[in-house]
Amino acid sequence: MNINLTIIGQAIAFAIFVSFCMKYVWPPITGALAERKKKIAEGLDAAERAQRDLLLAQEKAVANMRESKEQAAAIIEQANKRASQLVDEAKEQARVEAERIKTAAQAEIEQDVNRAKETLRTQLGVLIVAGAEKILEQSVDKAAHAKLVDKLAAEL
Repeated sequence: MNINLTIIGQAIAFAIFVSFCMKYVWPPITGALAERKKKIAEGLDAAERAQRDLLLAQEKAVANMRESKEQAAAIIEQANKRASQLVDEAKEQARVEAERIKTAAQAEIEQDVNRAKETLRTQLGVLIVAGAEKILEQSVDKAAHAKLVDKLAAEL
């Protein structure tokens, strides 16, 4: 055998092997590689979308937190205003009640003073009549005595 014939036979066998591989083996491998490339690209796109969604969610969370803090501050401010208003109302009611009690006490004191004055007038009249009886050494009758007491009380 000749070396040339061996090389030609090997070349023909290699050509048949290459054509067989090109027809039956190569398409599934390139298809698998293309499919894998496509899956990797989709995975990268999904990762980018997920990262963008994460950033958007973080921004929304920050915005929601800021809005919640503002609302909480507004609610606290309203509560403080309402508490201040309630304190002012309570102070005003207490002042009005104190004024009412003071007025009632003054009226009661004035009535007590008037009653005391009236009692003193009556007693003074009785003492004056008793003194006049002793001075005159005679008795004044009850009707005259009551008349004198009323007259003296009216004058005083």
